[in-house]
Amino acid sequence: MLHSYAFSNFRSFRERVEVPLTLTEKDAVNGWDRVSPLSKQRLTTAMAVLGANASGKSSLIQPLAFLAWFVRSSFNVPPESTIPLTPHFNAPADATEFEVILDARQPETLLRYRLSTTTSHVLAESLERKVRRGQWHAIFDRRRTFDNKYKVIQDGFGLDQTQAESARPNVSLISWAAQYGVAFAQEIVGFSFASNMFVGGRWWQPHDYAVQQCVQQYARAPELHKLLPELLAKWDFGLADVTVREIETPSPTGETKKEWYAFGVHHDSQNRAHLLPFLHESSGTKTAFALLTQFLPVLQFGGLIAYDELDSDLHPHTMEAILDLFAWEETNPHGAQIIFTCHAAEVMRQLQKSQIMLVEKDGLDSSAWRLDSMEGVRVDENRVAKYLAGTYGAVPRM
Repeated sequence: MLHSYAFSNFRSFRERVEVPLTLTEKDAVNGWDRVSPLSKQRLTTAMAVLGANASGKSSLIQPLAFLAWFVRSSFNVPPESTIPLTPHFNAPADATEFEVILDARQPETLLRYRLSTTTSHVLAESLERKVRRGQWHAIFDRRRTFDNKYKVIQDGFGLDQTQAESARPNVSLISWAAQYGVAFAQEIVGFSFASNMFVGGRWWQPHDYAVQQCVQQYARAPELHKLLPELLAKWDFGLADVTVREIETPSPTGETKKEWYAFGVHHDSQNRAHLLPFLHESSGTKTAFALLTQFLPVLQFGGLIAYDELDSDLHPHTMEAILDLFAWEETNPHGAQIIFTCHAAEVMRQLQKSQIMLVEKDGLDSSAWRLDSMEGVRVDENRVAKYLAGTYGAVPRM
């Protein structure tokens, strides 16, 4: 499970900002918490990010998408490619810094990953381990030297030293090592992560295209999505079931190909079933279908979801129901976590002050803070009313 992440000089965030998911024993939350079976730390399974338009909400969660890509897939970029990140306007030549702390797979062990990079090359990268309350010990430490080479120190990482020192400057050493069969690196890149963001921002796909992509995923692994029809029907979309069928369709070249299509099953007053192509369902139904197709596998096996504008096209009650999936053991047996942005202040009624990040922008500079870090915010106060009144900040200035 993720404990925290931090970054600086990334998009509109010039100064270092930290996003902690840790909870104390005093933090009152209603279900959205787990005591990690590995680290024994109490952690939230849901974190909402609120703020005005263009305040930096998306930029607060985008480091997760960038790091997921960097440690998994940067090996695949051409040697001459730049590193796809955007530093702050006022510090284009300065390093962008990242730090992530998460559970290791070994009991009572944490991992800390640090990265310092420009758009052209990695300056420093390290992976450290801490057992119980001990000190951090480096698994590897990679630093760029004055002659534009890399010095790499390893302790149990397992990559051939020559290979380690020859890693390209635009590649993570973890991604590099995974390609050479290093078990430790392959374990890390195998983590479960879902998002509607990529290194350059949010995926802006045509709505029906995105749904059709999810239909293919649903059809390939129906066992991972067996709850989906039940949940959609429970959320009162007028659906009795969802079925997928493989249909031959003509291609632009005149040939036919088989593709999977989803259909909503609707019952009339005499309980007769009628099929409606899913592309003809409402935007809310299609959005819920696409979200669940991505979320249910992560909920089943554990992992992390970073999602921008979770409330888009959803009724507030539907968003509440989706968040409820992360609250309870029966739907979230392995402590999957979700960090999401939204505009719906009503989420403050569902989550507690320790599960809300607020984002505000002053000129070119964004800042972010967890609501429970503010003095005088009581557990029992009407957070929605106070937020909308501007008491906490991070609201539009109209």
